[in-house]
Formats: sequence, C-alpha cells, structure tokens
Amino acid sequence: MRGERPSEEQLRRNFDAILADVLEGRGVRTASGLDSPTEDALWAIAKAYPDVSDDLVTAARDSFAGQLDGSNAARWRAELERRFAERKPASDS
Repeated sequence: MRGERPSEEQLRRNFDAILADVLEGRGVRTASGLDSPTEDALWAIAKAYPDVSDDLVTAARDSFAGQLDGSNAARWRAELERRFAERKPASDS
C-alpha cells in the first residue's frame, strides 16, 4: 500500500491517462490519487461515451484544477461543517 500522497506531476499523469482512457470508452481506474469530484467528472465522461461533449471534458479539467488548487477540498470541508452545524442541538439560553 502506498503511504505517501502522489506528487502534482504524478497526479497530472494519472489524470491525463485516465481522461484518455474514458475518451476511448474505458472506465476510471481506482487508487489514482484523484479526488471524488474529479473521479465523478471522469465517470460522467465514461458513462456518456461515445457521445462525450466538450462540456464534460471541460468539467473534468476544471474539477482536476480544483483538486490541484485545493478548492475541491475547501468545498468539501465547508459542506461538512454546514452539515455538522445543522445537526448541532440548539442551546437553551
């Protein structure tokens, strides 16, 4: 089992390889180091094959950019905090 996170270069290679795979009708490989939003966008391409729109490819590239710049993780954390806040019992003042 891999103990360290993949480097940005490894992530780029993985993304490019998986994008090429899904554009050829193959599925998304697991354990690639890609985050859920990026994998979801790649799966959307795989499911649309052979009718893959430019918008789907752009969405996958944008999602991957969000992984690299941390905005995907920031959105996930904000959503998690929102959910916890909703579950927090109201205090009796």
